[in-house]
Amino acid sequence: MFDAVSDAPVGTVALMRIDEANGVLEIGHVSWSPLMKQRSSATEAIALLLRYAFDTLGYRRCEWKCDSHNAPSRQAALRFGFRYEGNFRFAVIVKGRSRDTDWFAITADRWPVVRQAFERWLSADNFDTQGRQIARLQVLRGE
Repeated sequence: MFDAVSDAPVGTVALMRIDEANGVLEIGHVSWSPLMKQRSSATEAIALLLRYAFDTLGYRRCEWKCDSHNAPSRQAALRFGFRYEGNFRFAVIVKGRSRDTDWFAITADRWPVVRQAFERWLSADNFDTQGRQIARLQVLRGE
């Protein structure tokens, strides 16, 4: 991803583990530079990927997985509307350490509520003159 003004690289995010037969994919390899963290552009990037997955591709499920110790990733998943589905203990070994993986997902039946919240959150009237959000995504989803 590149900044719209400076054209500087500001992050990466990928659609991965694409299972076309079952209509399932994962958003992963999310890495934001400080220019993207806690900015509306990060939220917009995830919203665009989700819209592409559900509305364009017609997928039924989008997953988000992370190390169970990665609190920022867990918080981001919940903020974006992914629901916690469980913990896979001893899922992988990373750098010689056993890692538990937390699973989150948005499913097609829930997508309309999540999509509407993203649209309302990203609208210009949800930001004050300093560019700060007025309503939180969770509130717009009714949570």
